[in-house]
Amino acid sequence: MIIMIMKVSATLALATISGVSAFTAPHVLQPARQSTSLSVSQTDLDGAQSMIDDIVKEKNCGPVFVRLAWHDSGTFDVSISGEEWPKAGGAIGSIRFDPEINHGANAGLAGAVKLLEPVKEAYPEVSYADIFQMASARGIELAGGPKINMKYGRVDATSPSQCSPEGNLPDAEAGNEGKFGGPGGTASTEDDSAEWHLRKVFYRMGLGDEEIVALSGAHSFGRAYADRSGVGAEKTKFTDGSPTKLADGSETIAYTPGGSPWVENWLVFDNSYFHTVNDPSTDSELLKCTSDKVLWEDAGFAPFTEKFTDQDAFFESYAKAHKALSELGSNFQTVE
Repeated sequence: MIIMIMKVSATLALATISGVSAFTAPHVLQPARQSTSLSVSQTDLDGAQSMIDDIVKEKNCGPVFVRLAWHDSGTFDVSISGEEWPKAGGAIGSIRFDPEINHGANAGLAGAVKLLEPVKEAYPEVSYADIFQMASARGIELAGGPKINMKYGRVDATSPSQCSPEGNLPDAEAGNEGKFGGPGGTASTEDDSAEWHLRKVFYRMGLGDEEIVALSGAHSFGRAYADRSGVGAEKTKFTDGSPTKLADGSETIAYTPGGSPWVENWLVFDNSYFHTVNDPSTDSELLKCTSDKVLWEDAGFAPFTEKFTDQDAFFESYAKAHKALSELGSNFQTVE
């Protein structure tokens, strides 16, 4: 699940360290591709943001918008980024198409796309890719998280033929016979260990260990469902329809009950994840996946879990990581 906001372009190098296959994380950045079209205006973007804000506030759906945007951008493959756009995948809006929206890892996201359709109808010049990424960033900021310096003007994929292959996204737990990758998982993301599964997924995007840990911290926000990610209870004491806190200190029951959160106040974006996962005294109904716990166990990840117990440090790294993730594979046009 990770700084500057430019399109990543580098080659993944697979090395062998003490007999363990490992990637060397690339951090070579170059400016995002940009076209000369002037069809997108700041006025349209502002209008789209206003509509998105209203949807988030009414539905408390910020977490699913974060998941939608990440799953759109998280298909990016830095090793083929030099080929003709949009072969490398990324934040191109292709998740709205079948077959991608029906990939196993995207279960439940068709509803999120539907929630955002009125925004596209009202502001047709704003791309789906921009709408998905904007909804994610707004969901986080409205929940008390950091302001993310987003860039807009993304060009959309135009057909299902431009969808990425299934299996590029990370799993919370081991799959069949201890392997990762999920239904239709690609060999490039499979590994017997949680730490190297995460690295194979995110290094393939061109992101590194700090970004992996920072983006994992977004588990403070939202819930997991067994029928979507393979983990999570039908409901818990924190998600049974009883009041839950919002960032402004008020409480709401305006959410659909169900799922398992990682933290008690799961509609607030903060750094509570980094104070909960490694604490054995936390409530047993809070989720702690293998891919969460390994962040404290792995020597490369652990310094960042310690760093992010400070919320300011977490927000700073998170905002950079989110911005980088949101631009992977994007083809930008100029905004008027």
